Amino acid sequence: MVVNSFSFLIFFVVVFIVYYLPVCRSNPRFQNVWLLLVSFFFYGYTDWRMTALLLGAILVFYYLGHWLRHEMDQEHTRKASHITTFSVVLGIAVLFYFKYLNFFADSIASVLQAIGFNVNWSTLNIILPIGVSFFTFKLISYIIEIHREHIQPSGLLEFADYISFFPTILSGPIDRPNQFLPQLQRVHTLNYALAADGCRQILWGMFTKMCIADNLAMITNQAWASYSSLSSVTLLIAALIYPLQLYADFDSYSNMAIGVGKLLGFDIARNFNHPFLARNMAEFWRRWHMSLTSWITDYVFMPLNIAFREIGNWGIAFAAIINLLVIGFWHGANWTYGFFGLYHGLLFIPLVFSGAFGKRKKLKANNHGLPFAKDLWKMVATYGLVTIGLTVFRAPSIGQAYEYFSCLVTNGFEGPSIIDSYSKLFCLFAIILLALEWIQRDKQHALQFSDTPLFNNRIIRWGLYLFLILLIITFTGQSQAFIYFQF
Repeated sequence: MVVNSFSFLIFFVVVFIVYYLPVCRSNPRFQNVWLLLVSFFFYGYTDWRMTALLLGAILVFYYLGHWLRHEMDQEHTRKASHITTFSVVLGIAVLFYFKYLNFFADSIASVLQAIGFNVNWSTLNIILPIGVSFFTFKLISYIIEIHREHIQPSGLLEFADYISFFPTILSGPIDRPNQFLPQLQRVHTLNYALAADGCRQILWGMFTKMCIADNLAMITNQAWASYSSLSSVTLLIAALIYPLQLYADFDSYSNMAIGVGKLLGFDIARNFNHPFLARNMAEFWRRWHMSLTSWITDYVFMPLNIAFREIGNWGIAFAAIINLLVIGFWHGANWTYGFFGLYHGLLFIPLVFSGAFGKRKKLKANNHGLPFAKDLWKMVATYGLVTIGLTVFRAPSIGQAYEYFSCLVTNGFEGPSIIDSYSKLFCLFAIILLALEWIQRDKQHALQFSDTPLFNNRIIRWGLYLFLILLIITFTGQSQAFIYFQF
């Protein structure tokens, strides 16, 4: 049951009606109980076997949080630090067991066999719980924020709602406890302006997923299935399309999740801020997957930056490389993700030594409402660098990434093409997406027209909504699972 499915629509209508019944609106606890029930149902609908893991993790970290606070109140500083360390290691251990154990076992076996040892152990049949990368980071940040005295331990109901909140548990965004938990303390009444904006954000998410991401996926999937026989031009086009496909796919889920949250009265963390308007890699990572990037930056980069501060710019560069390696491997147990992270980390080195790493310059338009030429060329160059990294990211293995790049260089201009008239139309949709990103660069999503005079006209506004709905009905591609479900 995914957010762009008919089954989710039925599910959410029931959730919405009960959530705003007078009996629920009389007390935030009633709304929170309902949220917890539907969140566990939603997660169990995906894979009921993993609800025990989710419940167990919630209970363990809830009691760890209260134990940590108790020891801090008693001024047992050393014991409190041990509890925090244990909690972080436990969260990482859960993630490692389910996500990486098979990978490292196979890698070790391959190395031992290569040096002459006869190793014959079978791969463990471990089920990967959907959303585990997202909710384990929530568990860890809850403990760290208590230790930093940014929050107090919450009640069990509120904590369980924070971890299991159904719009975000499968694929983020990764909300921080100090932003999300206070929202559970108040009764939520229907806010028309917020709900209307949530509906617009959901509509935009559905369009980018069903008309852009799913259709572009057919091009990139075909390219990877037969790259040895396709022309270099076709492979180049497919490579350039993939960042747009990935972005449209992941941002669509984030927009729909945030929109659903708004309908329930919640302010969910923003995940993307028009990343292809970035003019260098540091700016790109401040705009891309923001909830993950800020999480890793706060809990990995900042402590490393402090630890390495005595070696100046090289310390910042090393911290950035490790930061991006963590982000890369967070995506999964594959050396392609490690290479992806290392590649991006190395691109930070010239930014650190040139002083551009920490600079934040606002994007401005020229007299024609377009980007200045200097900014535009920087955006194009950054997109090209992103494309190289994401081509490796998309590859099933490092070897296949190498083969793809080799074919891209050597296959020449002759050969079959997978780019037909329909493909060109979907590429046009992607270009429209980028144009709207520029026009709405100061907004949270493309349909946020709160202060746009043209769209104060109800006929124009609703005409646009109906046009997008018509495009969704007409051009919906073959349904593809959300890419980030696998992470």
